[in-house]
Amino acid sequence: MIGSYVAVGDSFTEGVGDPGPDGAFVGWADRLAVLLADRRPEGDFTYTNLAVRGRLLDQIVAEQVPRVVALAPDLVSFAAGGNDIIRPGTDPDEVAERFELAVAALTAAAGTVLVTTGFDTRGVPVLKHLRGKIATYNGHVRAIADRYGCPVLDLWSLRSVQDRRAWDADRLHLSPEGHTRVALRAGQALGLHVPADPDQPWPPQPPRGTLDVRRDDVHWAREYLVPWIGRRLRGESSGDHVTAKGTLSPDDIKTRIAAVA
Repeated sequence: MIGSYVAVGDSFTEGVGDPGPDGAFVGWADRLAVLLADRRPEGDFTYTNLAVRGRLLDQIVAEQVPRVVALAPDLVSFAAGGNDIIRPGTDPDEVAERFELAVAALTAAAGTVLVTTGFDTRGVPVLKHLRGKIATYNGHVRAIADRYGCPVLDLWSLRSVQDRRAWDADRLHLSPEGHTRVALRAGQALGLHVPADPDQPWPPQPPRGTLDVRRDDVHWAREYLVPWIGRRLRGESSGDHVTAKGTLSPDDIKTRIAAVA
C-alpha cells in the first residue's frame, strides 16, 4: 500500500492542458494521487507535486531530486528528458546516461520509482520528424527500468492518445481526458485495479475535410508553434516564473476535478 507519493518532472507532470476551476492545472499525476489515496484510510496519504513546466533534465535533477531524497516517499514518478530530446542537436544516448544517474539516486531514496516513456509523435506536426529520436530514448528508459526494477508508464503504446481529442489545442500537452487516460494507465503500471480502461475507444466523430485540417494547422502554427520557437531563440522557458504546486490534498484535487467535469 502506497502511503506517500511525489511527482517529479516538467509540464506533462505539472498537468498543463488540464485546468482546474481556479485556472491552476490538475493533470495525470494529481489524478493518480486520488486513485492511490482512495486505497488508504482517510488522512493516511501524502502527495507532493514538484513538476514545473519547461524544465530540462538537469534542472529537474538539481531542483526536484534532492527534495525527493528528503521526503523519501513510497512512490515517485519520474518523467524527464522530453524537453531535452526535442531540442535540436541533442543526443538521446547522452540524455539517457544522465537519466540513469537520476534513477539511481531516486531508487536509493524511494520505495518505488515509476519511469515514463515518451509519446509516439507520428501524428504531431513538426514533432513527427523526431519520432526515431524519441523511440531511441524510450528504448534506453525501458532498459534502465529493467536494471533498477522500475515499473514503466508506457505512453508510446497507449493507443487512445493518438486521437486528437486527447490533446490540448497546443498539440504539445494532453487535454483533461488525455490526462485521465494516462492516470489510469499509470495505475495499471503499478498493479492497481482502475475504474476504466485507458484504451477504451473514443466516441465516433464525423470525418474532417482537408480544408478543415489545413485551417487548423495554420491556426496552430500561428498561435502555438511560432511563440514556442520564439521562446527557444530567446533562451526563455514557459516555466521561468512558475513554482511547483507542492503538497496537495487528494480531497481538494477531487473537488477541483468535479468542478470542471
